[in-house]
Amino acid sequence: MEMEISIPKTSAVMAALLRADFTTIWRNRRSVIMVLLVPVIIVFSWRGLVPITGGAFVLSNAITLGLIAIGLMGYTNSIARDRDKGVFQRLRVSPLPLWTIMASRLIVQLTLILMLTLVVFISGYNFDQISMPLSKYALTFLSAIIGGAVYLSLGQAIVGRIQNPETVNSTSRLIYLAFIIVGTIGESGLIKNESLKEGIKWTPYGTVNDILQASLDTSKWSNHTSVALLLTIGYTAVFATLGIKWFKWSTR
Repeated sequence: MEMEISIPKTSAVMAALLRADFTTIWRNRRSVIMVLLVPVIIVFSWRGLVPITGGAFVLSNAITLGLIAIGLMGYTNSIARDRDKGVFQRLRVSPLPLWTIMASRLIVQLTLILMLTLVVFISGYNFDQISMPLSKYALTFLSAIIGGAVYLSLGQAIVGRIQNPETVNSTSRLIYLAFIIVGTIGESGLIKNESLKEGIKWTPYGTVNDILQASLDTSKWSNHTSVALLLTIGYTAVFATLGIKWFKWSTR
């Protein structure tokens, strides 16, 4: 007598994966708190700049730095760690659609992006008395998702190209540090070379920060911002394509 194999519904699979991934995030909540703490520190320490540069400048930079941390530190290292432990290999041989495995991870990261943005807004209001219309907050949430996708796709490219989890960790940290240095120096006005300043504006940090600032202060939206938005989407497409092409489900 042949036994029928019951394949679970996709919705049930996604629910189970999401429950497992959110449980993992909860168990590693200290690392999540550290990721959220960095932009809060930026908002608090840069409050003296609010009267000079405006609230949109401070909040956009805080969100940008937080997005980099989520994509390059959180997502990349968690994928590398689970792959090295054989988690993906076990899931791959189960009767689950492969796309649900990564989709669940990405949904969790998008949730963290929304949480990060909300924490920055609350911190800005409490520490710096930055208050904006609801429509600008809503637009910034959307921009944060678009900007976060850049760093998630870059993290996917890193973990796809590099197999060793320790090397992934060191590489993501190095790129994270490079983005922070390039971004903060570029925004500080210390660079006098106009060509270099213009080049920094078109890096992922520059384009993401530009659309976030324009979302918080829509009067600053310009042709440059529109091009930055298109370039941000282009960065995401390139990094995601490479990350999918290079990714291996097992290090063995």
